[in-house]
Amino acid sequence: MQVVSISSLKGGVGKTSVTTGLASAALAAGIPTLVVDLDPHADATTALGVQPGSQLDIGRMLKSPRKARLPENVAGSSWVSNGSSDGKLDVAVGSAFTGIYDRPDLGRRDLRRLSAVLAGTTSYELVLVDCPPSLNGLTRMAWSASDRVVLVAEPGLFSVAGTERTMRAIQLFRQEFAPNLAPAGIVANRVRTGSSEHAFRLAEMESMFGELLLSPHIPEQANWQQIQGAAHSVHHWPGDSAKNSAKLFDDLLQNLLGGKSAVRDRRQR
Repeated sequence: MQVVSISSLKGGVGKTSVTTGLASAALAAGIPTLVVDLDPHADATTALGVQPGSQLDIGRMLKSPRKARLPENVAGSSWVSNGSSDGKLDVAVGSAFTGIYDRPDLGRRDLRRLSAVLAGTTSYELVLVDCPPSLNGLTRMAWSASDRVVLVAEPGLFSVAGTERTMRAIQLFRQEFAPNLAPAGIVANRVRTGSSEHAFRLAEMESMFGELLLSPHIPEQANWQQIQGAAHSVHHWPGDSAKNSAKLFDDLLQNLLGGKSAVRDRRQR
């Protein structure tokens, strides 16, 4: 089971969109996947078509992590039934309750809470953790539980500077708390074709981050809000634009999982 945090220290860069795009690609590839919605706004839960029921949300599971019984408290994404897929895509439901942990003074014991919750399952090959856009307790809790961190950035001055700060924060966090944590790479999101500023910033990111800048880049897509608002998988949304985006997320997932063969092998099972 690979645990991957999707992070950004700057809001509004499309972090949740990247999380749900990767989840859509994983579902299409038949990879059993869990999305942990750690953002108190719970936007990933909404986009994944989850209707909270009697199960505990992730905030309440974090309150008593060793008693959480994660397999009994996840909710299935409606994408599975909407897409007529027999894949597995579950959600640890987000809620505002997680906000009580989003503070800068969490100790080592609190930072292990998510790790303890995830220790209760072996049902998934991939766990995607949608983090809030900050370096407070929830993001650090996610990093403690993760194998790798994916950073999301727009090709703009402030976002690039924020990504550089996040990379430094990951290095410091590894030294103090999580020596096995590694950056999986940086996703350039909402890229505008034909923008000279975006072209300049992408070149700047390539110079600064080298191979950590993942390919492909994700372009700005006019109907993405419509797709998310309908709580639908991009892989099952009609139109060429959605098909092109789905292919980009397939390629991005392949890069995260170690190459095209990793996803192709799962599709052939």
